Amino acid sequence: MPRRLNLPDSASVATPDNGGKLFAPSAARNTEPLIKALADFVPAHGHALEIASGTGQHIISYATAFPHVTWQPTEVAENRIASISAYISEAGLPNVQSPILLDATAPGWGNLSDPADLILLSNLLHLISQSEAEVLIAEAAKALTPDGCLAIYGPFSRNGVLVSEGDVEFDQNLRAQDPEIGYKSDVAIQTVGSAYGLTPNKAIEMPANNLLLTWRPST
Repeated sequence: MPRRLNLPDSASVATPDNGGKLFAPSAARNTEPLIKALADFVPAHGHALEIASGTGQHIISYATAFPHVTWQPTEVAENRIASISAYISEAGLPNVQSPILLDATAPGWGNLSDPADLILLSNLLHLISQSEAEVLIAEAAKALTPDGCLAIYGPFSRNGVLVSEGDVEFDQNLRAQDPEIGYKSDVAIQTVGSAYGLTPNKAIEMPANNLLLTWRPST
């Protein structure tokens, strides 16, 4: 998981809210589009694992929208764990488990005793290296049930091409801070999934030039 310092402000903005919670404006903006897009991939029942749950805003909204699924938030940052716990406590939802520490870029975490029917993450791949992204996808492939789904949301280049001036500027700012991070190619990331036994679905265009990439285990 990223341990990057001094990222551009646009990379991850989260400000203190009440009761120990953090608030990210970007999470507030993209939650509704994500819920609509994920509706075709969330199981009717089962277990969903969110990687890099951030402030906790997303997981609470998912658990509310899909109440028959048990949601497991994860994070690598202690202050984000505290924020997620605060959101869970305030919401009082029975289908959200306590957050756990997880570095999803570290090899080995995918051998879960309880495989996930859905694994999802938002706005992470551009903040980690290509090799870290590959480890994450490889381990996620191991952690899925045979009928599961991996869903990754965020900014991507389109086969290496950035689609707006804003994307070019953001990518340059990220790479100036750390040349190993920055936008990943949607095609390259889909190919990584295929290399680890996952079949990609068609990419879904999302607001603000983002994409939702999904895969199912190959049969």
